[in-house]
Amino acid sequence: MSWAKAVTKEAVLISADVKPRPVVYIISDSIGETAELVVRAAASQFNGGNVEIRRVPYVNDTFEIPEIVEEASHFNSLIAYTLVLPELREIITAEAKKHNVLTVDIMSPMLDALTKLEGHQPKLEPGLVRKMDREYFRKVEAIEFAVKYDDGKDPRGIMRADLVVIGVSRTSKTPLCMYLAHKSIKAANVPLVPEVAPPEEIFNLARHKVVGLTIRPSQLNEIRRERLKALGLTSNADYVSMERILKELEFAEKVMKKAGCSIIDVTNKAVEETASRVLEIYYKGRRHGG
Repeated sequence: MSWAKAVTKEAVLISADVKPRPVVYIISDSIGETAELVVRAAASQFNGGNVEIRRVPYVNDTFEIPEIVEEASHFNSLIAYTLVLPELREIITAEAKKHNVLTVDIMSPMLDALTKLEGHQPKLEPGLVRKMDREYFRKVEAIEFAVKYDDGKDPRGIMRADLVVIGVSRTSKTPLCMYLAHKSIKAANVPLVPEVAPPEEIFNLARHKVVGLTIRPSQLNEIRRERLKALGLTSNADYVSMERILKELEFAEKVMKKAGCSIIDVTNKAVEETASRVLEIYYKGRRHGG
């Protein structure tokens, strides 16, 4: 079905007395992520960002554009586009003028400015951001790694990780690993429980690749009580008793000392603060060969 034929009854049934919700079409030769971020940022300044966004990605042929513009003309809409090929931009401009549709060219002003700055013409190759952005893919891979090897689910992750976080339950191991993943570091975490022997792999890693988290017993008690309350469970479980907490922390400390790793007290610390210290330990260790 063509874009034009896909126009819904919405366009016909809108009352003349009520201004319809704005629709922003995003046309891109890639996924349209950049344009959507710009549109949402701008839209947030108007009525809480109450606009409908319709993303049309991977537009690389001129024949696609007339139908998209025609559909947009049936709504209270505008078209925002990020297209590097001049012929596509020219067709959007011509079609939009024909149908009286507002357009915003997000890419061209920056391309023109950089052309003057660089002193030569751009490559005009669609999708280069994704092709060149290796860091983006490393970050995605690190996030997937953190999810897969969360909470010691698979000990094989220990030897594959850039960094391993160990500690008792509720010391923010998982949030820390996810934060590190956004820094493109593959982090696995292992919970330390007195009844379960820790994986031997953690004792074979370079010291800078293992970080232990500890916490003040009173705060851990409070955190665990809140956790049980959120789960609708009774707060008199052994999990929250001070005797149990002290036993776990003592066991964890012995494991950490055996591993020879750095120990960070996360009491009253935000994840970002803990991560900053972890990154310092990790990169310093890498520079000095562990």
